[in-house]
Amino acid sequence: MNKHKTYFNWSSGKDSALALYHLLQDNRYSVDELITTVNSHFNRVSMHGLRKELLIAQTNALNIPASLIELPEMPSMEVYEQKMIDTVLRLKKDGFTHTAFGDIFLEDLRVYRENQLAKQNIKAVFPLWKRDTKALLNEFLNLGFKTIIVCANSKYFDEDFVGTVIDENFIKNLPEGVDPCGENGEFHTFCFDGPIFKTPIKFKGLSRI
Repeated sequence: MNKHKTYFNWSSGKDSALALYHLLQDNRYSVDELITTVNSHFNRVSMHGLRKELLIAQTNALNIPASLIELPEMPSMEVYEQKMIDTVLRLKKDGFTHTAFGDIFLEDLRVYRENQLAKQNIKAVFPLWKRDTKALLNEFLNLGFKTIIVCANSKYFDEDFVGTVIDENFIKNLPEGVDPCGENGEFHTFCFDGPIFKTPIKFKGLSRI
C-alpha cells in the first residue's frame, strides 16, 4: 500500500504532539516534513510564543525534517496567505498530497484550511477532530507526554500559571469554563517529552540550556 506523502503543521504544543503521534501510527500516511509559522521579529512560534531555538531543539528530537515559515511582526491576511501558498506549492512540487493539523474544534478554521488547500489539491487531515478534550488530555498524559504552559489568558489565570507542567491535578483544578485543552485560546503549551521524541528537550526558564 502506497502511503500518502504528508506534511504536518507543527505548533510545538500538546495537541500538535498528540495528533502527530496518532498520524505516525496510521499506515495510510508518511509524515515527511514539519511546517511551523514563526514571527521573525520576535523569533518565536506564532500564537504559542515559544522561542525559535526551543522549537528547533524540539523538531530535532522528533527526527523529522522541519521547515519554518517566517512571518513579519504584524502580517496582513494577504501576506500570510501568500506565504502559505508559496509553501504549499513547494511541497506539492515535492510530491506531498496530504497535510495534517492538531485542531479539535474551531469549525470555521477547519473550513478555511480545507478550502485554501483544496485549491492546490491538498487533502487536510485532522486526527483529533471532535474528540472529548478531557479524554484527549488524559490520553496525552497516559502515553507519557510532558508539556508546560508557555502563555495563558489573564482572564482566567495569573502570571504564575505560566511555567506550570500539566498533570492530573491540573485537570482537576481548572477554572470553570476553561477547556481542558485550551481550545478557546485559554492557554498554550510546549511539549518537551513523550513517545514521539528521541530524547527530552532540556530547557530552563523556557530558554534552551
